Amino acid sequence: MAAILFDEPLTVIDPHLKWMLRSKLKQLHRQFDLTMVYVTHDQTEALTFADKVVVMYEGEVVQMGTPEDLFERPAHTFVGYFIGSPGMNVAPVQIDGNRARLGGQEIRLARAYPSLPAGARTELGIRPEYVRVGANGAGLPGRVLKVDDVGRYRVVRVELDGNIFNAIAGEEDRIDGDRTNVILDPANIHIYADSRRVEGEPAGAGAA
Repeated sequence: MAAILFDEPLTVIDPHLKWMLRSKLKQLHRQFDLTMVYVTHDQTEALTFADKVVVMYEGEVVQMGTPEDLFERPAHTFVGYFIGSPGMNVAPVQIDGNRARLGGQEIRLARAYPSLPAGARTELGIRPEYVRVGANGAGLPGRVLKVDDVGRYRVVRVELDGNIFNAIAGEEDRIDGDRTNVILDPANIHIYADSRRVEGEPAGAGAA
């Protein structure tokens, strides 16, 4: 089977021209049904160009899948960090069934994790898109460190019990002062053991 290999072909090209050339390559791919292997460190190029993305970390393939797979279900903490802007929030937690302890805060999870490997480093991962700030009286108490307005939305940097999280807030979301409440969407929380995602069990199966 013939294949065309591209190794960082658009690295030093003007951003607008890069977008045009990437679209042209995609058009040729569809027109001639060619297998193209495209190597890049640019996550935008990878996600917009590829039908299937292979992510490597320290010489090892850590996940292979569609752009949606990599965004919604990162199999490794590096995938969560590399894909997305800002990347996935990752913080050390202690797991007890369907609960995660983040510092002095307890977070109820949508799935249970009764059989994590003994001695494994356990972490919680959640993308900024699934972190809400400013909820009236609900969620975890946090402290706003910084707000970056990028036009259509704001990136809010908050501290939760000594851990730093990024959250995506709409222009209509109110953020008053440096104190806020933070909600982590349980359905979009991932649990990792030694950097690798653990699937867990349906809610209630391992709940305490």
